[in-house]
Parts: sequence; C-alpha cells; structure tokens
Amino acid sequence: MSRRSGFAGQGRGASRRLPEPAPAKAGDPRLLPDLEALVEPTTRGDPQAPLRWTCKSVRRLAQALQAQGHQVSRTLVAELLNAAGYSLQGTRKTKEGDSHPDRDAQFAHINTQVAAALAEQQPVISVDTKKKELVGDFRNPGREYRPQGDPEEVRVHDFLIKELGRAVPYGVYDLAANSGWVSVGVDHDTAAPCSLPGAGFAVNSIRQWWLTVGRGRYPEATRLLITATPAPAKAGGGGSNGSRVRLWKRELQTLANELDLDIAVSHLPPGTSKWNKIEHRLFSFISQNWRAKPLVSYRVIVELISATTTKPGLTVRCELDPGQYPSGIIVSDAEMAAINIKRAEFHGEWNYTISPNTYPPNCSFIS
Repeated sequence: MSRRSGFAGQGRGASRRLPEPAPAKAGDPRLLPDLEALVEPTTRGDPQAPLRWTCKSVRRLAQALQAQGHQVSRTLVAELLNAAGYSLQGTRKTKEGDSHPDRDAQFAHINTQVAAALAEQQPVISVDTKKKELVGDFRNPGREYRPQGDPEEVRVHDFLIKELGRAVPYGVYDLAANSGWVSVGVDHDTAAPCSLPGAGFAVNSIRQWWLTVGRGRYPEATRLLITATPAPAKAGGGGSNGSRVRLWKRELQTLANELDLDIAVSHLPPGTSKWNKIEHRLFSFISQNWRAKPLVSYRVIVELISATTTKPGLTVRCELDPGQYPSGIIVSDAEMAAINIKRAEFHGEWNYTISPNTYPPNCSFIS
C-alpha cells in the first residue's frame, strides 16, 4: 500500500502508513485501503466522498465502512487509527493572508526604533483593541474548579442584552515596565470625540494611561513611541488606530499638543496583527484569567482585568470609560493639513512622528 494518508490537523506534507492487517483481519483485504480512502485529506475536495460533509469520528468511519460491506466496529477503527499515529485535532490559526514584500524590513525597523527608545529610557507602548465582549450571564470559554455537579448556569443563546451592551477593552502595554492599562469602553470602538474636547476612545485610553501612570514613570520623557495595529492591506481597514484613519492622526495631534511630546507611531506590516506585543503579553493573560467566568457586569470585567498577573511580573490597571463615541466623524483635508506630521523615509505611511504644533517635529527618533 503506497498511498499517502493523513488526518485533519496534521502538519503540511505529513504522511502516514496504516499498519499491516492483523491475522484476524486477513479475510478482509479491502478494509485498510477503504479506511485509508475515508481519512485521506484529498477527499475533502470530492463532493461525492462519503464523509465530505460530516464529522470524521470513529463512529462515522465505522458506519461508512459497514455501508461498504465491512464487518468493523468503532473500537477497531480507533485501534487502527491510533496504531498509525492519528489523534483528534482542531484547526490551527496560522494563515495570515498575503505577506507584504517589506514585512521583515518593517519588523527590523520597528525593532531598531524600540531598542533606541528603551536605551534612552523613553516610553514605548503597544496598543490595540481586544475582542468586544457581551456583558451578561453568557458562557465564557474555559474551565475552572467548582464542586462536582455544580457548574455555573449561563444563558443558552448569546443574544445581546441591550441594557448592558458590549464591553470594548482598549489596551496599552508598556514594554519596559511589563505593565498594562485597559480602558473598558461601553460604546463603539472608534477614535471619535466624546465629552472631552478633541478626545477619542483610542487616543483617550493612551491619554489616561499617560496621566495616571506614564508621566510618573517617565518624568524626563520627550517622546512617546507607539506600536500599533498593522497597516491595512486594503483601504478602509486598520481599526480605530489604523495607519489610514484620519481621525487617529487628528486625535494624536491633540494629544501631542496637550502633553508637549513628540508622538512617534510605527504600524506593524499588513497581516501581522497577532504579532503585536500587546496580544501575547497582555490580552492572552486577560483571557486566561477570566476563563469560564461569565462577564455579568462592567464591574466584574474591570475587576477581572485588574487582577491579571503573571510570574514574570505583569501588572494591569483597568478603568471603565463611560464616554460616548459617535461614529462617522469626517476629518477634512484642511484639518489633515494642520497636523504637524513628519513621515519616515522608510514607509512613511507606516512610520511617522506627530509633534506639538508649537514647533517642528523632532524626527531623529523615526528615521
């Protein structure tokens, strides 16, 4: 038997050979080839394949073999698959879409800027919005210890509770301090202004981090480096802090004027959102800390985020941001022209510095 076989979830190019039939099965020479045909990955594209549109459980494999005239049990099917090294596996998120030709060069550029800023004890933060969360007694993935037979009861359907809405956590991760700040919004994820003049949810989260934590931690700072959401591969993408979002830049100009700081921004290259430091140094630990806990109220969300810690010393502060952030704000060409922005020679659309309007930008930091 020379055909290659595999099971859903195997690595690319993997090949396994089913074991030779045991003496007890010698009377059914077609059993192994037929089983191999059922689990062969290439049959996924065949609309006539017996298990094309069903789960490939051992029970269904056994039923399909029985329909072909084989006398086989699901136990025997499991034994054959286990002997061949198969196992139950889920899908793995690895495909990131098309890669930009300057992807590696942009990462090298960001690394150079971050290293220089840290060496000069200038603040470096990674920012992004965590997944929106339904507020209420909904199921939260994961498991935790409880008295046997006493699981916490939650709603069967994940329908929005209008009175509670969705929580929108926006995170700021301080690379040097291994410290996080999370503003939990109760409205849309947008950079639009709320009750604060010229403020927005994304930029206001950065503002609150600086006023509460940053300026005390970096009293001699002259600039702030932000690594942000990947540059969108298509127009209109990138979220509230995307490289093509005009409102993001306008709000950063307001923040630079308020703080009297140069604000340098470097966006990750397209298709690399999961490479952002905040994803695996902050957000992943928040998800672990609240696993299996229904997010029944905004207070519970804030407390769970604030209680997130790690052995290496991660600490997190969290506050509720009740501000209203209307969408659809249009930034005019005149407003864009008034922004004191200096773009880097290398991909200036991804790397730029916004300085206070009172003086020209100091771009020695972004080169």
